[in-house]
Amino acid sequence: MSSPAHLSVTLSWKGENVAISNVERKLPSQPAESARDEVTTAGVANPLTSLPGDAWQAVARAAINPEGVVVTLRPTEQEPAGLLLEENVEGATLRTFNTRVWLSELLPGIQPRTGMEVMDVPDPQVVGTTESGEPCAVVRYRYRDLEHLKDYVRQTVHSTLALNSYAVSILGRKVTRPLITHPVEFTFEDGTESFHALVVRDGITRLASAWAVLAGPDAEAADAADLMVESLFGTVSRGSAPDGRTLSERLAAVRENWRHTLADEFQQAMAGPEPGDRGIHIAQTYVVPAQVAVGAVGHPGHLLAPEDVFDDAMRSILASVHVEFKAWDSAAQNVEVATRALKRVIQLGDAPVTKESLQVVYGLAVGRTVPEDLPKEYGDSRLPGTALWRGIQLVYALTRPELYERLKDQAKTIKGGSRMSAKGFAELMGPIIDLSWRSAKKAVSKQARNAWSNGGVLTRDVLKEWEPTLTDDFTTLVKPAMAGDADARCTLAVAGGIALIADKLLTRNVGSTLMAPKEKGGVPFRSDVHLIVENLSAEDNELGLWTLALTANRFRADSLPENAQSVRQFVRRDRKDEEGPAYVHLKIDLEQPDKVARDENGVPVPLFEWDVVWASDQVRASVAYTEHRMRLLSVPEPSPGTGTGAEDGQPGGEGGEPSGGETTSNPGDTSFSGSSDGMPSGRRAADFRRTLRSGLESARIALDGLTEIDRTAGSWPPVIESVDFGDLRQALLDLQTDLENLRRSVQGEDPAAPAETEDDED
Repeated sequence: MSSPAHLSVTLSWKGENVAISNVERKLPSQPAESARDEVTTAGVANPLTSLPGDAWQAVARAAINPEGVVVTLRPTEQEPAGLLLEENVEGATLRTFNTRVWLSELLPGIQPRTGMEVMDVPDPQVVGTTESGEPCAVVRYRYRDLEHLKDYVRQTVHSTLALNSYAVSILGRKVTRPLITHPVEFTFEDGTESFHALVVRDGITRLASAWAVLAGPDAEAADAADLMVESLFGTVSRGSAPDGRTLSERLAAVRENWRHTLADEFQQAMAGPEPGDRGIHIAQTYVVPAQVAVGAVGHPGHLLAPEDVFDDAMRSILASVHVEFKAWDSAAQNVEVATRALKRVIQLGDAPVTKESLQVVYGLAVGRTVPEDLPKEYGDSRLPGTALWRGIQLVYALTRPELYERLKDQAKTIKGGSRMSAKGFAELMGPIIDLSWRSAKKAVSKQARNAWSNGGVLTRDVLKEWEPTLTDDFTTLVKPAMAGDADARCTLAVAGGIALIADKLLTRNVGSTLMAPKEKGGVPFRSDVHLIVENLSAEDNELGLWTLALTANRFRADSLPENAQSVRQFVRRDRKDEEGPAYVHLKIDLEQPDKVARDENGVPVPLFEWDVVWASDQVRASVAYTEHRMRLLSVPEPSPGTGTGAEDGQPGGEGGEPSGGETTSNPGDTSFSGSSDGMPSGRRAADFRRTLRSGLESARIALDGLTEIDRTAGSWPPVIESVDFGDLRQALLDLQTDLENLRRSVQGEDPAAPAETEDDED
């Protein structure tokens, strides 16, 4: 009997008409429990798979056609190991099969696309597993409790959809490319019972987008995330059930009941002469294709520990797709490559460093070890437990000669390149070093990572033999540094260099800022970042060493300084809410007892990138600046009002930008035509004016609230998704246009009236 013809319809989705040609009239039915049991039996019996029974049950629950999976797993005369697919990656062979699975049986894994972001909900701990000493195709995720898992799933889906969504594509033609999945054992620190489920490792955006389709065209990313969590977990708690069912069985029942509810909705939506929108949403997302990994074996001579073989093989597949083909952004790639390279060096065991020491470094790199635990992890109470010292220790450890070349070799292998320079290695380190301050300094994170790609703090001396000099006052290192102490000099170079880069007081080599005013980020000459840091930390450069020391001392991981080159980011910041002195990096004056430069009124002078670059090579800067002034003298004087702020040749001349001021309006008591409802026009106008002011005040409160959340919360997901900014901005522009038209109709054209500018307070 032939299957019913698929429907072809056009559906509206967020204002866009989507053509759909493959809507099924019938959903797959739930398989019998006995068919699922056969999957477990066949899987355990297959010699090329490596999953425990509980993991096979998770695979069986997910498959919509367990009979077909059994056929794949059972040996035949021609295929003694069944019909499993084999994929050879570096160091291992993965065994998988393709099938279709219920969308509601899939949980998201750790999202590499947002791996370089600070998240409100931390990642779970991830460890590999073995069976009889051999690699097992199961990874163990460890969460604090069940709520941590729910919050993490919600955050992953929300942040993924905020970054990208394939909802329109999935609505039009379903998920077409298989999601790469494997079983995961979910464990909990609070003693909650563990359970197994299928997790998506590649295709998290497709998974989240399918839930966005189910949530409907009016739902936001957060709504789709909430729907997924409610559908997968229901109201199940960690406590034991009265009927004795395990947590795994109770969660499976929640998901199956939700599928039954969804199937009922589908039947109702498809019962009429025309299919309902809800029925189409369900039909396009009810099941998805998946490639399920069920076995792994390490290649002979590959020295990774058995528990790391499977996870490294999975990461290798993901990297081959998203580093070489459909790339993640560069920061996400760098985090993936750097942490994998370090993990491989640890497991290969050929570096003259103990594995215990390298595990500490790995914990710091991936964020498992917080800065406050530095003294405990290193066994030295003198080591300050600060974010800056975390960065120093990471730079020191990852650039030791005995590790540096090995890490570069592994990174080259992972990326598929033939060589890696010091700049390339520094680029990998950037999004690892900034982990502790990503959220607080995210306004300048792009420029900071560009500075790392331009060499960062990897000076020639830093790449040689040295040891960090432990201190909580970096100014005490200036004197020994000038006396030839390489440890002190390199400590200052790394500490001060990290601080300057993180606070956008040292950026990559670009020409547009050459001889621009210092308040606009100008520099007296161009040079790579690592060369600036190298010259600042030179033994005979007292000004440079003091610049590094005071910058490192004043560095804070919880905010940006007021003189960072992103001053427009700090509009409307309320100083009265802040505690302690303002966070400002200060210019150096070697003649002062405290080495802080002050103006004629005794006020400390803020530090700018111009001052940093000048301090790195004062002779070169002076010559370049003198030549610049000579060139200016040969140029006719510009007309008044056309200056750039640097015509006098002074570094830091005023930029000539208009000051932003609050515009005032005096619309007067005017009337306008409208329908008569017995109320005088003046009274109706007054009511509308009050409504307008109230609405604008509410908008200001909402915008201030969003800004505060954005300033204090994690950097991902954003408080407003990028897709919403266009609509919000257009609504504000329309309102501004209508208000200006009203002003013109009331007041007429008045060339003398002050014009509103973008600098006006909004």
